[in-house]
Amino acid sequence: MRLIRGGAFRMGSEDFYPEEAPVRSVTVGDFWMDEAPVTNADFAAFVAATGYATFAERFLSAQDFPGYTPDMLVPGSSVFQPPEDAGGMAFADGVVPNWWRFVPDASWRHPFGPGSGIEGREDHPVVHVVAQDAEAYAAWTGKALPTEAEWEYAARGGLDGVPYAWGDELEPEGQRLAKYWEGKFPAENLAAPGLERTSPVRSYPANGYGLYDMIANVWEWTSDWYSDAPERDASCCGSPDRERERVRASVDPGAPVAIPRRVLKGGSHLCAVNYCRRYRPASRWPQAIDTSTSHIGFRCIVRR
Repeated sequence: MRLIRGGAFRMGSEDFYPEEAPVRSVTVGDFWMDEAPVTNADFAAFVAATGYATFAERFLSAQDFPGYTPDMLVPGSSVFQPPEDAGGMAFADGVVPNWWRFVPDASWRHPFGPGSGIEGREDHPVVHVVAQDAEAYAAWTGKALPTEAEWEYAARGGLDGVPYAWGDELEPEGQRLAKYWEGKFPAENLAAPGLERTSPVRSYPANGYGLYDMIANVWEWTSDWYSDAPERDASCCGSPDRERERVRASVDPGAPVAIPRRVLKGGSHLCAVNYCRRYRPASRWPQAIDTSTSHIGFRCIVRR
C-alpha cells in the first residue's frame, strides 16, 4: 500500500460529461491505498481462506429478484462481446448497440465464460465482482473501499486541475500511459495477443503517488452511492437516515427494478477515443450493486 497524505483539491470536471460537474473544492484525510487493483491471485487467496462465493457464482431467488428472467437467476455474469465487424454495431441515430451478454457460469474464475480460466492471468485485476464481493474481500484484509473523493484524489497523484492523471495530454509524445482501447471501438482491437481485454497490473507507469492502474484497465468500486448531483461532503460516514436517503436517491428512476447504484471510477480497457472517454480521474459511472461485468474490479484503502 501507499500512504496518501490528505488535502484539498478540485474534484470533478466540466469539460467532458455532465455527471462529472460541477468542479468543487473537496478535502480528504490521510489514508493508505493499495498500490494496484486486487488481482486474481489476491482474490484466489481470499476465497481459499474463507470459502467465499461471489454473487456471480450463486443461484438467485426469484422472490428476491422479481425483475429477473429465469435465465438470469442462474450463476453467471455480463461479458463484453466484441462484434465481428464494425458495420453490425455502428453508432447510428443516437442508438448505442448492446455489446454485453449475460453468460451463465461466467465469474472471476471463468472471466469469459465456461472453458476460460485465470491460469496465466494471476496478475490481472480480478473482475466479475459486485460491491458486496469487494467489501467482503476488504473486510477480510482489514481494509475498506475508498470514497469517490478519496479515489479521485489518489488518482490525480498530486496534479490538481488537469484532465488526465499524468497531465494535460492523453498521449504525451505519443505514449500510451494506461490500458484503454487500442483502435476504433468496438470492432477494431489492436492490442497485442492476450491483452485484448485486461492487462497485468503495473504494466503502465505509476502516478505521482506511486499508484498503478488508477486509470483504465478496470473500473473500480467505491463506497459512495451514486448521485447525478455530486455532493461536496467527502466524508466516509453519515447518519443512518442520511445514508438511507443516499441509497434511495441512487436508484435509476427509469429502471424496471429499483436497484441501488454505487459510483465506479477510472474507466476501463473498453474506454476509447471514439467512445466513453472516461480514462480520467474525474470520470464516474453509476453501477447497479447486483451487476458484475468483465471490466469491473476494485482496490482497498486503510484510513489513518
